[in-house]
Amino acid sequence: MRADVTPLVSPLDGTLFGEGQPCFGCSPDHPFGFRLRFTVDGDAVVTRFLPTVRHQGPLGLMHGGLVSTVADETAAWAVLASTGKFGFTTGFEARLLKGIRVGQEAQARGQVTKPGGRVVRAAVEVRQSGEACFTGDFTFALLERSGAEKLLGGPLPEEWARFCR
Repeated sequence: MRADVTPLVSPLDGTLFGEGQPCFGCSPDHPFGFRLRFTVDGDAVVTRFLPTVRHQGPLGLMHGGLVSTVADETAAWAVLASTGKFGFTTGFEARLLKGIRVGQEAQARGQVTKPGGRVVRAAVEVRQSGEACFTGDFTFALLERSGAEKLLGGPLPEEWARFCR
């Protein structure tokens, strides 16, 4: 996504997929989820979040798996904003550089690094107090409706169908 291009979808949050969507990362209704919302900053999407004691792993630090969850969600929204298509994560490589403290706001920034018709790659950085705490590279498959339904094991909600390849 170039800096002079608006995202191909709007809004950049879980309401895009209709009411009652179950996503832990972006659903505004998930009782325990992150409820992430994104904005565009140049060629990237950005979200801010506040880890709480419910997200804790080691005492005072956010659980590393949950840091990866925020990063995966950020990468997925970078793909969606850039391509207008929903990607399914097929792999990622993560580096936890520094612990993310609970009770202090953090920011995740993701951008597409390798666009493609079927496979897209994105990079994410999570920062807190101005310091890089996490970097990751993510790979997504852009599926046709039948492929998405096979992966999900059932029909794709109509609100999601327009985001298939």
